[in-house]
Amino acid sequence: MRLYLTALKPTDSVTDGFLPAARALGCEVTILTDRPERHPDAVACDVRDARAVIDAVEQLGRPTAIFTNSDHLQAETALAAAYFGLPGKDWRACASAKNKFLMRRRLREAGIERVFSVRLAPGDPVPREVPYPVVLKPREGVASEDVVLVERDLAGAVAEARTRRPGAALVVEEYLEGPLRTLETLGDDAGLRVLGGFETTLGALPHFVEERLDWAPEGPHEHEHVLAALGALGVGFGACHTEYVLTPAGPRIVEVNYRVIGDHCDFLLADVLGVPLFEWILRVHLGHRVPALPETSAYGSAVSLVADRPGTVKEAPGHESVHDGDVRLWHRPLRAVGDVISLTHTNRDYLGVVRAVGPSRERVDAAVERYRATRPWVVE
Repeated sequence: MRLYLTALKPTDSVTDGFLPAARALGCEVTILTDRPERHPDAVACDVRDARAVIDAVEQLGRPTAIFTNSDHLQAETALAAAYFGLPGKDWRACASAKNKFLMRRRLREAGIERVFSVRLAPGDPVPREVPYPVVLKPREGVASEDVVLVERDLAGAVAEARTRRPGAALVVEEYLEGPLRTLETLGDDAGLRVLGGFETTLGALPHFVEERLDWAPEGPHEHEHVLAALGALGVGFGACHTEYVLTPAGPRIVEVNYRVIGDHCDFLLADVLGVPLFEWILRVHLGHRVPALPETSAYGSAVSLVADRPGTVKEAPGHESVHDGDVRLWHRPLRAVGDVISLTHTNRDYLGVVRAVGPSRERVDAAVERYRATRPWVVE
């Protein structure tokens, strides 16, 4: 079996998740990337162009599957898979999910939900009448970069965003107030399966930094709305990570990320479910069905260790896995001693991630607190 994997920069999800899973499945893997110097044995390719991906694959040898976990390459990779007649996502669904304005338009047209949303291309005038507070975000952004709550002076906020993203389209949306949740799904040709979900804890407004995710798989009423939204977008095949808010008026979609959940919560999801999640995802693209989910009573949390000040990292725990009674913890450093920290108020401010799995939230919380107390990050 020959698997082509398109990628931009290296990520833990690919390096520690999908590549070992591919080897376990017996796949011969070829990485196509526009950054071959950063991937071992990769092939240089303009992976943002589906025609270039198709040409590279045709030259290298017929594929069994073409796959990506990159936010930015879903539509291009789906088009390449479709060209070779392989299982894959609908490129239209990939485009609609990635483009936050298109997502809002599709959901409105389908009668799923109506959320105020305005697209601002470079040079477009800033609307004077908006339902403050609003959220300003890049149309196709990631990692909470340049996402900000605006309570007044939208024009000033847009001007500031333009200094960092002069050529990017922006989106202005009404602020959705309420608890933030996720729904994790995996689909095959027969339909969509709900894997579970998380409760998300955010940092202080006006920014939207995700500080913690806690396993919260139940919620059939909310799931019904989210699944209807995914259906309207054409999202089904493959892995998908959807964020939504439980507003007083009911669930409302924040964004649809048509790939597996990130920031090490993909590993947490696999740990909690007790399944080889990365293999399951690849098997779908190889033409197999999603297996039945086993019953689980495990609880899990992913706690992001967020820098609260600029400075230099003086002390930091290493990459490790430890046991605290019946709780297993993993720590993944994202920075190193000597790194200079400049606050961005995005997920880029993460110093490291602690994920923990145990029999209950109480035990997991206690174990995480003990770990953090004995292995602190020191930034001065």
